Amino acid sequence: MKQAIVARTDLGMGEGKLAAQVAHASLMAYEDASDDAIDAWKRGGQTKVVLGVAGADALSDLADQARRARLPHGLVTDAGRTQLDPGTQSAVAIGPAPVADVDAITGDLSLY
Repeated sequence: MKQAIVARTDLGMGEGKLAAQVAHASLMAYEDASDDAIDAWKRGGQTKVVLGVAGADALSDLADQARRARLPHGLVTDAGRTQLDPGTQSAVAIGPAPVADVDAITGDLSLY
């Protein structure tokens, strides 16, 4: 089991903002997961990886792929209180889910 969190590399987010967006996405996907998936993920050490994409379209496409695959996911739309404009999609988390299922969507992406 694993969770992949994908953040946009084109937004120029500061380190703190990036950390917050990744945390938001991770928690949203966690809340979308079944109890069985959460339990299995916890037993396995809560594996997470942070990856990057260079645009809103790529991020949205990942969220759509996760939805179609019926994987838990969470897409962050920023409120615009600090560094980003309101409504900016900044990160998406996919999983916790089986590694092969997450990798089928995110396996070609690079680490952030």
